[in-house]
Amino acid sequence: MRKRLSFISIALGLLLIVSAFGLTFYNLWDNSRASREANEILVEISSQISETSEAYEAYGDEFIPDYILNPKMNMPTITHDGHKYIGTISIPVIDLELPVMDSLSYPQLKIAPCRYSGSAYLNNLVIAAHNYTGHFGRLRNLVTGDDVFFTDVDGNVFKYKVSNIETLVPTDVEEMKSGDWDLTVFTCTVGGQTRLAIRCTSNNNS
Repeated sequence: MRKRLSFISIALGLLLIVSAFGLTFYNLWDNSRASREANEILVEISSQISETSEAYEAYGDEFIPDYILNPKMNMPTITHDGHKYIGTISIPVIDLELPVMDSLSYPQLKIAPCRYSGSAYLNNLVIAAHNYTGHFGRLRNLVTGDDVFFTDVDGNVFKYKVSNIETLVPTDVEEMKSGDWDLTVFTCTVGGQTRLAIRCTSNNNS
């Protein structure tokens, strides 16, 4: 009987070890996949943004972007592989540049960061992403004063500075959108127990 129990214990232990290795391998693979897919999309989106920006530049210095005349307008989108994107986000200090989807869903978060709420034109944009290393996993390395840039699909660049860093519980849905912040980017922490929110203020006049 003791031998049987010992065998079962050893078998269960080995199963747990194999499961742990399997989970670790899957997480590494999923992280690599997410980074690769986002970078491939970024190339396509950036190319289309450049073409649009060059077309607008042809109008000269007197050209006024539509969002300045009508800040409440819907943010324009680019469609790629059936998904809509509102632009790209860039954080130079952590060597990060990613496409940003128009709306949030769990399947879309596995591809790229998503707009959680708001608009760059109304200075209340909120962007969410998974904590993949190639997505928002490195937000924890940011400090106040770091630069963040958002470029819409028309090529308009919005400059921000990190002004505050907050840790919120996952149920603080309204808290994520509250406050006088021009841009918020957030992700879950390791284990998903809390949310890391990077609050930014506009720096477009610099």
